[in-house]
Amino acid sequence: MVKTHAGPKLVGHVSRDATAIEAPERPVAKPTPTAPAAPRKRGRPKQGEVRPPLPPKRLELLPARTLAENLADLPARCDVGCKRNSKGHQESWIGYKLPLDTIDGDFPVSTGLTSASVHDSQVAIPLAQLTAQRVTSLYDLMDSAYDAPQIHAFSRHLGHVPIIDPNPRGREKVPLAPAEEQRFKERTASERVNSLLKERYGGRWVRVRGAAKVMCHLMFGLVELTATALFARLG
Repeated sequence: MVKTHAGPKLVGHVSRDATAIEAPERPVAKPTPTAPAAPRKRGRPKQGEVRPPLPPKRLELLPARTLAENLADLPARCDVGCKRNSKGHQESWIGYKLPLDTIDGDFPVSTGLTSASVHDSQVAIPLAQLTAQRVTSLYDLMDSAYDAPQIHAFSRHLGHVPIIDPNPRGREKVPLAPAEEQRFKERTASERVNSLLKERYGGRWVRVRGAAKVMCHLMFGLVELTATALFARLG
C-alpha cells in the first residue's frame, strides 16, 4: 500500500517517534558478558601512556552498515523500558517499543519492533533507510531524543532536511529557527498515529507473547490503520 499509493508522490514531512508496547510476559534478563571488560583508568593519560581506544557505539556504526545489518543488530527481547512523560514524571513498562515513521495525512510508512530498553536514537537510521526505500521525502521531524550528530548527518546524506528538537543536555536550550518551529508542528502526525494504534487498533491490548507474535499483532492493526488513512485521503 505504501509503495503503490505514496511511492510515486513527493512527501513533505516524515515524523519519527516510538511508542511503548506493554506485553504480558516476563522480561528477559540481559545476557552476561563471557569475559568482564578490563577496568579503564580514569582521568587524563600520563605523558607517553597509550590507552586502547574505546569500542565504537552502535550509533557510530549504523551509518556505514546496510539496512539488514542494522535491523539484525537491534535487540527485540522483552525487557523493561523507562521514559519521562509529558508531565516530567518517570514511567516504566515491561514489553517492547514500536518505532514508527508517519508521513503527512497520518499515513504510517515504516516500523519495526525493539526491546523496551532500546533508546529511540538507535532506531532512527534503520527507519530512515527503510522509509527512503518506499517514499521520497523532504523533511525529517524528530524530538530531542534523536538529537545526535550522526542522525543529523545521515538525514542530510539522504537529501533530507533534519528538523530535530534540540536537546540541551544540561546546557541552555537553543530554540529552533521560526521557520523550522512552524514545520515542526507537523510532527503531531506521529502522536496521532501512535494514539490511534493504541486506542482503536489493538496496540494497548497485546495478549500474545514473544517478539514475532507481538509484531504480527501490531501489524494487523497498522495495516487497517494505513488502509483507513488511505481511503480518507482518496475520499
